[in-house]
Parts: sequence; structure tokens; C-alpha cells
Amino acid sequence: METKDTLIYLLRRDLRTADNPILHSLSTQKDLSFTHVLPLYIFNAQQLEVSGFVTEGEKSPYKEARSQVAGFWRCGPQRSKFLAESVWDLKKGLEKLGSGLCIRVGSTSDVVRELIPQLNGKPGLVVRAIWMVGEEGVEENREERAVRDICTEADVDFKLWNDEKYLIDDRDLPFNNIDELSDVFTTYRKTVEPIREHPRPTLPVPEQDSLPGYPPLAEITPQFKPFAIPDTFQALLDALVKPLNAQDLVPEQLPYPAGTKSAHPFPGGEAEALERLDYIISSNAASSYHSTRNGLLGEDFSTKLSAYLALGSITARQIHAALVSFEDGTDTKFESAVGYGRGENEGTKAIRFELLWRDYMHLCNRKFGPKLFSLGGFKSDDEQRWTSPSNAGEQSPSDVRSIIERFTNGTTGMGLIDASLRELIHTGYTSNRARQNVASFLAKHLHIDWRIGAEWYECMLVDYDLSSNWGNWQYLAGVGNDPRGPTRIFNPVKQAFDYDPQGDYVKAWVPELRGLTEPSEIFQAWTMSDAKKSELGLKGKDWVEKPLLKIDFTVGRKGRNLGRGGRGGGDNRRGGGESRGGRGGGDSMGRGGPPRGGGYGGRGYGNTRGHVRGYGRGRGDGGGRELRMGMMDREAGAYAQYVVAQRAPTN
Repeated sequence: METKDTLIYLLRRDLRTADNPILHSLSTQKDLSFTHVLPLYIFNAQQLEVSGFVTEGEKSPYKEARSQVAGFWRCGPQRSKFLAESVWDLKKGLEKLGSGLCIRVGSTSDVVRELIPQLNGKPGLVVRAIWMVGEEGVEENREERAVRDICTEADVDFKLWNDEKYLIDDRDLPFNNIDELSDVFTTYRKTVEPIREHPRPTLPVPEQDSLPGYPPLAEITPQFKPFAIPDTFQALLDALVKPLNAQDLVPEQLPYPAGTKSAHPFPGGEAEALERLDYIISSNAASSYHSTRNGLLGEDFSTKLSAYLALGSITARQIHAALVSFEDGTDTKFESAVGYGRGENEGTKAIRFELLWRDYMHLCNRKFGPKLFSLGGFKSDDEQRWTSPSNAGEQSPSDVRSIIERFTNGTTGMGLIDASLRELIHTGYTSNRARQNVASFLAKHLHIDWRIGAEWYECMLVDYDLSSNWGNWQYLAGVGNDPRGPTRIFNPVKQAFDYDPQGDYVKAWVPELRGLTEPSEIFQAWTMSDAKKSELGLKGKDWVEKPLLKIDFTVGRKGRNLGRGGRGGGDNRRGGGESRGGRGGGDSMGRGGPPRGGGYGGRGYGNTRGHVRGYGRGRGDGGGRELRMGMMDREAGAYAQYVVAQRAPTN
């Protein structure tokens, strides 16, 4: 009997067929000892809720997938849908190559421990090795160790591959020890400039039927009980969202505002990612990115590639390669785009900068590990400045819970903040600029444990990226990579006047305010007259009458920048001449939000890995540092006054 020497390729956040080192190796190396390969994706019971896959009458053996601090779902409905689309697209992509995808549910260790002996029990089939891509993260590293140990016990080879979805390959980093990574982004950036020359070439999609064969379906053992794997996309999606839809995400979720369009209507998957990449270049969105990245409304102010980057449906070097083909004029599909063949422009340069920031957050995760989730950050800073239901300080636990509920529900009474939070609930997305303000508002205005905000973003953002989200929240909370730490504070009213001067964004997502024309009233509804409140039906509503924060702010008033770091289109956030700006992949492609710095301000979040890491934006061209330092000098005498203004009476 012919032996089927089988490799299990365990996929996590490398959901693509192109620029995939493992698939490329399997399709091109002729000396491999494997006759078959089983691509395997596991819906991880620790990171998303899997009780929807349980057969009727049974119970899940796993506890609910909830966050540690606030108890939110680890993966909310919007991200679950995007993930399902991405996994199903990968399945179709592998099938086009003559392979397939085995889908399982459970903990990674449980699935692997059960699968190896079951497959080995089939006549002629032998599991020879398991390959997977290494990732940064406490849980991710624990999974890798568990799989390695299981393989050792089963006498199965194990190989952990480098994660190559980032801009600069690990093999090309300017240091050998991660402890040598600078805690200041600017310092790291300077060691890898010029950025355009560093990325390695991309790898092609394997040719059809070039991969080792997919094991016969009859020999692939079924999912272990009590779970059942759906055989259609809709059934898969239904299983993922069933337990999430059984409970309200927030206490008083408001209806989707009529006439408002999502800024992120894009489905998940490699095919959609590549289509989006071609579109942003052909439509000139990439070239104009530097000037539009602080936008709040619309689909094209940022790249919207962060969610695809977070799941590895596309790689940073694929984005770079497409930009190069446009800049060098070597791909005629972009020839109608402005700037074709004229080299790097401000927009394409800014995109690379954001991608590098995403790289940096990934490396910081590697360096600091569990400290990424520590209240005091990697700086081990003062943990007493924040409150939570378990550490309410002078407030009652119920009062703190009420504040958190109003925050997640988008009823804080601060227009820009509420608009962003409602957009997030309804669409799974919000811009980098909005993310920065939300994070600063929660951590530095309300003084709520910033990890609660990071967990909410983990639940809600379609472009959630572990490194970008948690790194950017640390940055904004003042316990991460921001040299100015707690003294950098975003004034959400000032920011609204700067980036939403007519209140269009706020009114789009807070429709109760559409009857207003005065921006100051749109941004702080409590400033309306009683007559106007009554006219709009807002009289007596807590978010109008008793906002969580009142800010005394007048346009043009001297001192309106107190608490900010400089002007130049945003809040400067880093030292060393860098200024940051905005997402998750910063939204654009952020890890959950991309980078900043380099003189022209970057982005943050996760977007993502979009979501809160790069906030604020600077002026650039060397101007950021001088503005920032001058601001720091002026703040010495004005900071206390500013803080008092942020804590104005709420009734």
C-alpha cells in the first residue's frame, strides 16, 4: 500500500495563497518528503466564541471567549463576519490550486492532539510534520509551544516559519537581539531608511496542481464532538455570530442612522484585498493619501487595507511591490493614474511609513511580551491614575460601570467621541483620527483603565491587530512609546473643529443632532439652549444634560491648544522629530492602524494588529520637533489649568 506522507500546514493569520513562503516552498521544492499536505484552519475557542458550532442539546467544553478586564467578547460580530469571509476565500483559493482547507473548532492544542492519531489511524496515511508561521503574542507563543510539545510526543517533525507579512523581513533587521530595538520609533526608522529599498521581493501564487495532494476526503476525520463544521459559508457565518447576537453588545444600542454609509463596506479575503490594492492606486487614492489620511467620512481617505493585513490576506511587501510598479511605470494597469512612472510621491511614501510603524509595533510586541497588556505599560508606570469597577477609587463601582457603558454605547455627550463609537458598533470601523481621540478621551480625560478601551476595540474592530491595537492604546495612555507620556492630551472639541469643521461626521453617526447648524453645539450638545433641546426632543437625555465631560473651548481663543502637542495637522506624538497621526494600519493599513513619524506624521491603530497605535499627527519636514518642544515649554505653566478645564462640572 502506498504511504501518504502528510504535512499539516496550520494556518492562523497567513490567510493567502500569494506571497506565502510555506505554499511557495511546497510548490517549488522537489526534494520534499511529503506526498500530501493538509492545510488546516482552527477557529480558536480562546480567541472567539465557538458555542454556535455545538450540536443541539450539547454544551461547549470551553468557557466563553471573553476579555480579561471588562468581559467583552474577544471577537465581536463585525470581525467574526470578516474572519469568516477571509477563511472561506482562502478555502476557495486553495481549491483553485487543486488543494483544500480543513476547518476545525476548539483550542489549537486540542485539535492537533486529536487530529494526529486519527489521521495516523487511516490505512497508509502518516502525519510526518506540522508547519506553522510564528506570531508575536503571549497566547500565540503558548500555542506554538503546545503544538511543538504534541509533535515531540507523537514523533512528528515541527517547523516554525518566519512571519513574512511585514514590510521588512526579520532576516534584514538592523539588530540580532530584540532587546536592541529602540523604544523610540524615530531611532528605529533611521536604521532602515530609505524604506523603499528594504522590502524583499514577493512570492508568486503556486501554479495549479503544484502542491502535494490534498488527502482523500474519506480519510480526513470529522470534527470532535460536541462541535459540527458547517459545509456552506452562510452556515459558517451563522455559527460564529449566533452566540453574539443572542445578547446585546451594549445596554442601549441605538439604531443605524438613516442615510449614513459605512467607510468600510469591504468583505474579507485575499481576492478582495488585492482588488482594493489595485483600486487605491488606479483611483489616485494612494497618491493623495498623505493629504487625506485624517479624513472621517468616505471609503477612500485611507487605504482600508489594515483588516487584510491583520489576517495576512495581503502582505506589506505586496503593497510595496504594487506601489513600486506604479512609481516605476512597469505595470500598465496603473498607467491612467496620476503620477504613473514618476517615482515615489508624498502619498506612496506616507503609506510605506505607516507600514513601517506597523512593523515597529510588531517588534515592540516581541520585545515587551506580556507587558503589552499591563496597566502600567512596558514602562511599569503608575497604575493608580486609572479607575475601573474593581478599582473605583473615590467613585463607586456602579458609577464607573455606568461611565464604561455610556462610553461603549456612544452616549458620552462628546460629539466626536460618540460619533466614532457609534460608527464602530454599526460597522466595525472608525478612522485613525477618531481612534486617537477616543483613546485619549477614555484614558486621559475620563481616567478609565485604558485596557478596557483596548479590549472594546479588540471586540469591535474588523482590522483588529494585537500588536497595533495594544501598542497604540499604550501610546495614547502615556505608558508606551510616547516620549511625552501622560502630558500629551487630545482636546476632542478642538479636534472636531479641526477635522470636522461643519460637524458632518458627527451628525452622520449621531442623527439626533442633525437639526443643528452651530458646530460648537454639535460637538457639545449640552451647550444648546433649553428651547433648542426641547425642539429636537433632547431635553432630559443624560448624554445631553449630563455629559461625562464638559470642555470650555472657544474657537480662536488664546491657549486653545493646551494639552496638545503642536499643530501641523494633528497632535504630535513622538519625540525625535517624529509626529504621529493616525490608524489600525492606521486605518489605512495599519495594524489595526499604521505608522507615523518621519516628518510627515503617520497613523495608528489597528487599524488595526488598526488598532490604536499611532495617534496624533505632526507637521513633518522637520517641523514637528520644534513645534513639539515649544509646546512642551509652554505647557509647563498651563497644563494644570488645562486639566481643570477638562474636569468642569457635569451638572
